[in-house]
Amino acid sequence: MERKPKKKKSFFLLRNANQRSEDAKEREMEQCTLPIDEPSLFDRLCSLALLKAAFKEVRKNKGAPGIDGVTIKDFENNLVEKLGQLKEDLLNWHYKPAPVRRVEIPKPAGGVRLLGVPCVRDRVVQAGIKLLLEPILEKQFSDNSFGFRPKRNQRQAVEQAQRIAQSGKAYVVDIDLSKFFDRINHDRLISQLSQYTDDKRILRLIGMTLRSGIMKDGAVTPSTKGTTQGSPLSPLLSNLVLDKLDKELERRGLEFCRFADDCNLFVRSQKSAERVMRSVCKFIENKLKLVVNEEKSKVALTNQVKFLGMTIVDGTIAISKRAIDHAMTKVKELTPRGTSQNLDAAITAINRWYVGWSGYFSMTQYPAQLKKIEAHIRRRLRSRIVAQQKRRRHLYKKLVKRGVNGKTATKAVYSNNKRWVLSHTQAVEQAYPNKWFEKMGLEIRSDKELPHWFEVKQWVHLT
Repeated sequence: MERKPKKKKSFFLLRNANQRSEDAKEREMEQCTLPIDEPSLFDRLCSLALLKAAFKEVRKNKGAPGIDGVTIKDFENNLVEKLGQLKEDLLNWHYKPAPVRRVEIPKPAGGVRLLGVPCVRDRVVQAGIKLLLEPILEKQFSDNSFGFRPKRNQRQAVEQAQRIAQSGKAYVVDIDLSKFFDRINHDRLISQLSQYTDDKRILRLIGMTLRSGIMKDGAVTPSTKGTTQGSPLSPLLSNLVLDKLDKELERRGLEFCRFADDCNLFVRSQKSAERVMRSVCKFIENKLKLVVNEEKSKVALTNQVKFLGMTIVDGTIAISKRAIDHAMTKVKELTPRGTSQNLDAAITAINRWYVGWSGYFSMTQYPAQLKKIEAHIRRRLRSRIVAQQKRRRHLYKKLVKRGVNGKTATKAVYSNNKRWVLSHTQAVEQAYPNKWFEKMGLEIRSDKELPHWFEVKQWVHLT
C-alpha cells in the first residue's frame, strides 16, 4: 500500500503553539520572582521597625506607668536596646505579659469604671499587634460602627443618628450592655480571631495578654474573662466581638449606629421598638453570651434618649440634660465655697476643664447651651468675690470703687440677701461684667459662630 504523504502543519497552528510555549515561560519567570514565603504576622511583629512604630503609638497616647513603675519617658531612654531585648524575648518565647494595674474611675452617673494599666513594654506589644490586625479586621467591620476606628468619631455617630431620626424613625431602642468589657469570653474571642488569621503564635500571644491577671493592693487576681479597658488592643477586640451584633442587625434590615458598647436602633413605632428590643436582647444573651442591663435599656422617643452625651430633639442635635447637669456639678466642684484659692487659680482650673468639655460638646446645634454653662461659671466666681469681702461695708466700698452708683450699691449690699443672690444683682454684675472675666482670661466658647450652630438666642427644651 502506498503511504499517504504527511500533511504539513498550518502556519497558524505553529504560531499558536509557539505563543503558548512563550506564555508558559513567562508564567514560570513570574513564579520565580514572587516571594516564596511571605513573613507571618508574628515575624512582622518581631521586627524592630514595627516595634518602633508601636512605641510611637504608645507615646502618642501617653498614659500612666504599670505595676513596674516605668514611665514612657523612662522606656524611651535606650529605646533601641530595650526594643531589641523585647524582640529577642518574643522570638524565644521568654516574653510574658505582666499583670495590669487596677484603676477605678468614678462614673458621672454613679459607680466606678474599672480600668487596667499595662506596663509600657506590654503596651508596645499590644500596639504592634493592633497595627497588624486592624487593617485586616477593618475590612470586615460595619459602616454603622464608629467607636475606636480610624477616621471615625463620636460626632459622625451622632450625625448618623440625626439622619435616621430625620427620616421618620422617631423611636429608639437603647440597649445597654452590663459590664461588657469585663464579660467577654476569651475562648470565643480567640476562635473568632482565628477566622481572620491562621498565625497561631499571634493568637497565643493575644491569649497570654488576655490572661495576664490584675494587680490591686499588691495582690494578683487571675483574669479568666474580659478585656482590659485602657489597653491598646481592647477597643479592637471589643469591636470584633460586637461585629456579630452589627451583622445580625444589618441582616434584619434595621437602622442603627453603634459606638463601642453604646448601641441605638431606630424604628417608626413603639410597638416595633418593643418587638425589636425583645428579639435583639435574646440574640445578645443567647448568641453572644453577653448580659443586657434591663434597668438602663429602654424604648423611648429620640428626645428622651442620650447617645454619647447628646440627644436628638425634633431632628436637631443638642447636649443631653444629663450632660448639662453633670457640667453644672463640675463647675460647682471647681469653685467650692470656703476656699483660699485665688481667682486666677480658679480660672486656670476652670479653663483646663471647660476647653476640653466644650470642644467635645460643640457638636450641639444650640450655642445657648454653652452660654448657659458660661453664665453659671461667672455667677459662681462673682459669688466667691462677694464672699471674700467678709463684711458688707467692704463689699459696698468695692462696688463703688468699681463704678457702681452708691444708691444701687446700697440697695444690693444692705439687703438680707446672701452671697448667691447678691452675685446675680445689678450692682455686682455691673462691677464685674462679662468682659471683665474675659480680660481675666476666662475662656468663652459660645461666641465661635460655628457653621452648624443656630443663633445663640435660640433655645432647646430638654426632657
